[in-house]
Amino acid sequence: MPDRAARDAAEEASALSHPPVASDSTASYGEHPDQVVDFYAPRDRDDRVPLVVVLHGGAWRARYDRAHVSPFAGFLTRHGFAVASVEYRRGPGDPPGASAASGASGASGGGTGTGAEGADPVAGRWPETFDDVAAALDALPALAAAHLPRADPRRTVVTGHSAGGHLALWAAARHVLPAGSPWRRAEPPELRGVVALAPIAHFGSAVELDVCGGAVIQLLGGEALFKERAASADPALLLPTGIATTVVQGRADTVVPAAVAEAYVEAAARAGEMVGLTVLDDVGHFPLIDPAADACAVVAEEIAQLAW
Repeated sequence: MPDRAARDAAEEASALSHPPVASDSTASYGEHPDQVVDFYAPRDRDDRVPLVVVLHGGAWRARYDRAHVSPFAGFLTRHGFAVASVEYRRGPGDPPGASAASGASGASGGGTGTGAEGADPVAGRWPETFDDVAAALDALPALAAAHLPRADPRRTVVTGHSAGGHLALWAAARHVLPAGSPWRRAEPPELRGVVALAPIAHFGSAVELDVCGGAVIQLLGGEALFKERAASADPALLLPTGIATTVVQGRADTVVPAAVAEAYVEAAARAGEMVGLTVLDDVGHFPLIDPAADACAVVAEEIAQLAW
């Protein structure tokens, strides 16, 4: 295992080595400092282009914000996409000295962090994390029209990495939430599809594998509330959605193992829905959002397949 640990560390270091990419504009979708969206205009394009909504990872923990996926957002703009990178409330509150506006260079997309995680161990806020993702997606058509005039809302793809992959799948499934859910939509969202990157997509499998140090149970408020809240939060229980979905997964991922994605794809098949699964050999967790990695180009192509 030492070689795998060293490889994981090198991949993480590479993904987080890129300087943050400044957005072209930022807009609020609520009053909390974390309720903001960064907008990135497509590069070298004058026509209407697809809109990619990015939901960052970090095990839903407060110390991990959207700054670490800004290079990924910039990468997508160079591939001709307009990008909206969503921030949302995470954990029990921001750790001392942190702010959503300043970003968190060196933040981990998977939330595996060692000493850093110990300083901020609680994942997610119930219900605020879900409140924010729902509100952001509902506000995006109007915000994008103002901030990304070249974005075509009819060609919107939602993508997310790790915990953000979970939120991307959840955002596309709000129309199948249990009756009475405050996040339920009457109609399916107008999306071309979802590309979920190493997503925490199947809560049962993630809990069994102790993904991100118990983050799933923390997100739902503890074991006593797990079953009740999972019915409104676990993508594997919100099927079928009727939304085109692709999962991209590194076979060598030790942060969110491939077994989690495979369990979700199997749940979808049992529900009568086909979910695409692209498994990349000898790829771990972080290359999927690392502009310097070949895996990131595969991600861009998967998004293009749905968007165009």
